[in-house]
Order: sequence, then structure tokens, then C-alpha cells
Amino acid sequence: MRAWRVVRPGPMASGPLRLSDEPRPVPGAGEVLVRVLACGVCRTDLHVSEGDLEVHRASVVPGHEVVGEVVSPGSRFAVGERVGIAWLRHTCGECRYCRRGAENLCPNSRYTGWDADGGYADYTVVPEAYAYRLPTGYSNAELAPLLCAGIIGYRALERADLPDGGRLGVYGFGASAHLAAQVALARGATVHVLTRSAAARELALSLGAASAGPADAMPPEPLDAAILFAPVGDLVLPALAALDRGGTLSIAGIHLSDIPVLNYQRHLFQERQLRSVTANTRQDGADFMAFAAQHRLHVTTTPYPLDHADRALTDLAGDRVDGAAVLVP
Repeated sequence: MRAWRVVRPGPMASGPLRLSDEPRPVPGAGEVLVRVLACGVCRTDLHVSEGDLEVHRASVVPGHEVVGEVVSPGSRFAVGERVGIAWLRHTCGECRYCRRGAENLCPNSRYTGWDADGGYADYTVVPEAYAYRLPTGYSNAELAPLLCAGIIGYRALERADLPDGGRLGVYGFGASAHLAAQVALARGATVHVLTRSAAARELALSLGAASAGPADAMPPEPLDAAILFAPVGDLVLPALAALDRGGTLSIAGIHLSDIPVLNYQRHLFQERQLRSVTANTRQDGADFMAFAAQHRLHVTTTPYPLDHADRALTDLAGDRVDGAAVLVP
């Protein structure tokens, strides 16, 4: 099979990935072999490739938004069944966090495309307990971004504590943001999008956003909640300043550039809250897949052949991707 490996983490211009031919992986106990039908290109893959995240597995195959067809039979999935592989791949089930339903905080957690080989390949393996059944009515390419961009956006929205009918600010409008915004809109929220991309602002308005402006602008009204999707620490301050009293800012990314000094009175006083988002639980994923089955989401994708995965990541780094980039073997 073909597989891309991160052989030398660094800027995309330095060529950190290499495409090779190698044997198909062999599933272990509790795992199934999956033929990759589509794999989303996530910003976390870019962080792994460029070295923003420390190396967990040398020469790892990135990719954790995988839609695939089961090749080897298991206990939960039959041969030929379409399944989803997401970021969270293993938790211990025994620590205090797992026992209280917060497996996303498990200190023994492992992740697809970081701790284990992912979907930038023709085949991959997944523990059955961490694979998802997928909603019908979507193409393989449309389903792929749901498995991380969608799930993480869903959890970020939950962490933002948006009240019913509330006013939500969305900072950055890529793959995750354009899905989370649709969830909020379906729940009756007013959504204001702030992003540097003119094309993304047009997409936001077409999806039903009440306004769309530059990333560092103030929204037209105070916000009950906000989500920061762009990995830009400088945006934390204007997002906090845009919150109404008691509002919450949720930061969705695994990596963020440094946050400037906060002014307590302007940014945090009056019970404004700042929250991070760490991975997701399997229940988050199941809940979001159920939502996607009940509400037809508009998924904007830009397809790339598997052989051009390095170009897809380069385009993502340069903000030249509309919606979500998806590799299609």
C-alpha cells in the first residue's frame, strides 16, 4: 500500500513527509483492518508534521478523520461495513477521569495519527471500541471532516455554554467552525463569524450567519459565547472583550500561539470565562453523529488525491483551502 510518513518534522516547505510503498498493517487483538475511502486533512495533522506537537511515534502516518471499509471481520463490524476512525484511539478506562466520564482527560490516552498510524494511506487499523458507525446520506468525502472537525467543534460548542437562542461568536471559519456554526444555527442561535478570509466570510453568510467580519473586528452586538478556532493567541483578547457579562470563550484547538497579557477589568471581570477544549469523549462523537443523521449538514470539502497529501497540508498552512481538505485514495 501507499503511506505518507512524517520522517522529519518541520515547516511544510522543508518537506517533512515522505510517500512510500509498504506492506498493509496487520490488525492486533480487538482491531480491524480498514481500507481507507477518504481521510480529512486536519490542522492537527499540520501541527504533527511541522513539529508544533512533540513526536509521539517516530515516522508516524498522520490522519485521524478516516472513512473506511472494514476488510477483516471483528466483533462489532462486519466485512464491507463503512466505519469512521477519529482522533481518540485509546483510554485506560480505570483512571479517575475515565471513571467520571471524562475519558478525554485520561493521562494514558492515545491518538490516531500521533501515537499510532493514521489514514494518510490506503489501509489502516483501528480498535473496534473506538470506531464509529456513520450516518447515511453523506458521501465518503463529506463524512471525513465530521470525524474530527465536526466532533471537536461540537464539543467546543458544548464547552461554550451557549444559552438557548443565544449570540455566538465564531473566530476562524475553517473545517471545524463551519460545522459547529451549523449546529448552533440549528439550535436557534444567532451566529457572528470573524475571520480574515473573505471567501470564508461569504460561506458563513451563505450558511445563515447574521454577520461576518474581519478576525480582529468587534461583532455587531455583545456575545453570550464565543469559540476560537484559529490557532492565534492574539485573538483571545478581542474575543473576550466581545463577550457580554457571564459569557464564555471556548478555545477549540490543540495548539495555540502565545496569548498576550490580559487586562482583568476588560477581559475577565463580570464573570467572563475562558475554557480550553481537550480532545473528545466517544460519547461526544456518538452524539454528534446522531445530530448529523437528524440534521443534514452542509460540508464544504476540497478533494486531493492521496499522492498529493503534502500539497494539501501546504495549502492548509497557507489558508488556501475552502472548507475541509480531504484525501481520496
